[in-house]
Amino acid sequence: MQNFGQVDAFMQVTGPSLLETAPAPLEVRARRGLSLFWRTFFFLSLLLAGSIVAWIQTYRSLESEPRALQSAQQLASLVNLSRAALRYSDAIARVSLIKTLADEERVRISLRERKDVFDLFDNDKVGQRTSEELKIRLGADTVVASSVNGQKGLWVGFSIDKDQYWLQTDESRIGPSRGSTWFVWLITAAALSLLGAAFIARLINSPLKQLSFAASRMRGGDFDASLLDERAATSEIREVNIGFNRMAEQLSKIEQDRVIMLAGISHDLRTPLARLRLETEMSVADADARAHMAADISQLDAIIDKFLDYARTEPARLDRVSLNAVIEAAIYAVGEADDMRITVSLPDDLNVLADETELLRVISNLIENARRYGKTPETGIALVDIAAKARDQWVLIKVRDHGMGVAPETLPKLTRPFFRGDAARTAATGAGLGLAIVEKTIQRMGGVFGLANTESGGLAAHIKLRRS
Repeated sequence: MQNFGQVDAFMQVTGPSLLETAPAPLEVRARRGLSLFWRTFFFLSLLLAGSIVAWIQTYRSLESEPRALQSAQQLASLVNLSRAALRYSDAIARVSLIKTLADEERVRISLRERKDVFDLFDNDKVGQRTSEELKIRLGADTVVASSVNGQKGLWVGFSIDKDQYWLQTDESRIGPSRGSTWFVWLITAAALSLLGAAFIARLINSPLKQLSFAASRMRGGDFDASLLDERAATSEIREVNIGFNRMAEQLSKIEQDRVIMLAGISHDLRTPLARLRLETEMSVADADARAHMAADISQLDAIIDKFLDYARTEPARLDRVSLNAVIEAAIYAVGEADDMRITVSLPDDLNVLADETELLRVISNLIENARRYGKTPETGIALVDIAAKARDQWVLIKVRDHGMGVAPETLPKLTRPFFRGDAARTAATGAGLGLAIVEKTIQRMGGVFGLANTESGGLAAHIKLRRS
């Protein structure tokens, strides 16, 4: 009844697994996109960058014109004073005057020649406006240059009668340097603004991050570890934390009541069922009637087990489990069945991260489901194929029958609790919880479960578990 071999050939024959391309829950979580912190940081950075640009433009507009006028006035006064001093001094006094201006005022006066090569001082708006104002104050023939014969500085060309002169001084007379200083201050302001934006974004998103963490812990059933700070400084955050904690307390109480209720139902129903079975076996004389009544009682007991299995919410305890051993044990339990043939294709030493008891129950449930509803119409025998293979950090398991399959629109409903499909797959009695329990159990173990019709007929159950 068993045929252990390699899984690749089986996968090629039966087609690719539905879950081979299905993302695991952690992989889906990893593609959430930009976090709230980075979104907040990004928008704050845009706001700060826009504010800095607007401030710089406003500063330039309000500062450049007054600075140009003031610089032009100072330079014009310096040129007029130098011109007057040179005009009314003799040759000996003129030499002393020029030397004094160079030593004490850092102003050099030299003759201007026709062969002089100069660059105009108009590399920015302040320079252009200063040059225009100097020409208005000193005359249209005034020249303002940034270098003469390759020598940098602030040069003003003026004339005394028929002679022409250069007055050279530092560029600092029209304000601080315009290049590196502005750039350094701009980078410093931008860096400080970004640090402030990061701090503000972290401060804003910290309560939301705590709330997200608490919600994830509560989703996993850890109600005690999901309590939030009820003394937060912000009133809105404090109210949210208080409401969340009260909700967690209520859910914890509901969960405790549910566990107690289920335990009471299990005890209160199984005790009279056991008495009924004993009384039936002792009091009913007809063997067939006794057998039917005992079967009905067993079915009621099995239905109670199904309800309890589905109602379980605690996370499974995951360990290293040999998939080969679990499938072999599940097949051994139905080894004497005459209405089923099982073919198994597994690689050697395939281990998964799961709860061994829960995984055995899942595989047994799928085999029993295929046995009941997946029989071939021609022979009345259920042909079941079980295969598995490892892919990266996951193990893909397929349990497939060769029956009639189900309607495509019915597939998503098969894992709903109490759902009953068409008559071909619901001929046997049951609680309608088998596949719902399988899906919930696989999810508790951090896996993915899915159902699909195969191309050659029949229903295939796909399981994706973490590889150990």
